[in-house]
Amino acid sequence: MTIVTTERLSLRPLLPADAEDYSAMRFHPEVAKWLPPAPGKVQEGDFATAAHATIERFAVSWQERRYAPWGVFREGRLIGHAGLNFIEQFDGVEVLWSLHPDAWGKGYATEAAHAALSYGFETLELDRIFAITMEENRASRSVMERIGLTYRKRVDYKGFTGLVWYEVDRATYAERISSAAR
Repeated sequence: MTIVTTERLSLRPLLPADAEDYSAMRFHPEVAKWLPPAPGKVQEGDFATAAHATIERFAVSWQERRYAPWGVFREGRLIGHAGLNFIEQFDGVEVLWSLHPDAWGKGYATEAAHAALSYGFETLELDRIFAITMEENRASRSVMERIGLTYRKRVDYKGFTGLVWYEVDRATYAERISSAAR
């Protein structure tokens, strides 16, 4: 199991036992409005089944690709998810994050996204990582900019049109990290 610890957070693969807390974060109305539809019977209000399906999908990705979103924990409490996700439509890897509204505005998304980028570039040796969000999602766009991604284009994905696409390549990320350390 790949576990990453940052200054304030612990990132680890989600387990079936996390489903209830994960569901409370993932399907919170302020979070869900920014995310594509989840698998399962969400339309029928069956959030538990959808949370379990998502956790299982992440587990399969960990086995097949050596990456997926982690659960983000602060002082032992699940506050969200963040990590890497392969998107077949774009034949590439995105960095993503979603946190419970109680955890917004504290820099946790930036901290977790930095850890995911480092893992992707340093451990997995990926060449490029992107992130997408709705144009009006200023908070996520700010995280994208803080972690060193640059706006490139607009894309459509899972029923969302005109999403903004930010990206960074390994060399640029390494240079930014090196410059920040000086």
